Amino acid sequence: MLAPFLHDNTIEAGCDEAGRGCLAGPVFAAAVILPSDFSNEMLNDSKKISEKKRYQLRTEIEKEAIACAVGIVNHAEIDLINILNASFLAMHRAIDQLKIKPEHLLIDGNRFNPYKNIKHTCVIKGDGKYSAIAAASILAKTYRDDFMLKIHSEFPNYLWNNNKGYPTKKHRLAIKEFGISQYHRKSFGLLPDQMELKF
Repeated sequence: MLAPFLHDNTIEAGCDEAGRGCLAGPVFAAAVILPSDFSNEMLNDSKKISEKKRYQLRTEIEKEAIACAVGIVNHAEIDLINILNASFLAMHRAIDQLKIKPEHLLIDGNRFNPYKNIKHTCVIKGDGKYSAIAAASILAKTYRDDFMLKIHSEFPNYLWNNNKGYPTKKHRLAIKEFGISQYHRKSFGLLPDQMELKF
């Protein structure tokens, strides 16, 4: 059972990202403030539930959340500032859009760049421990998946409808055969060093 909050009587926002380990596409992050009495038995780390349940949960989260928002950092920005900083920036952009200012942030993972004057707590595997972080993981994952499905129609050779930009064998073989797309992260190890990339 996920914990509803870390601190009593505090407006807490859970934050999580999706797409950090991908070879292509943006990193997405979400920030979610849930009511203290929010409960859904399906809610969990987005990686541990089915795609169908993720989208069902997204609808309920967006309906019931006190506030929620999604932030995006694109592939070019990732190449410029690195994926770790891009993940933090995506979270900051999500927090920027919240219609209610949180008093505390619950961050999935073990590192974070402080956001303005709001205190935060990093929680390793927090998306399996706190409802607000799990909810953020659902929003980040589903909105990123939607984006990858959209750009799959532009570049079907990379099979983003299946791999969502992650480094599967077929994705790497497609890069080897067709070169990279405008959405690939050039700073990443897209192929083993001995293979030549076409830019």
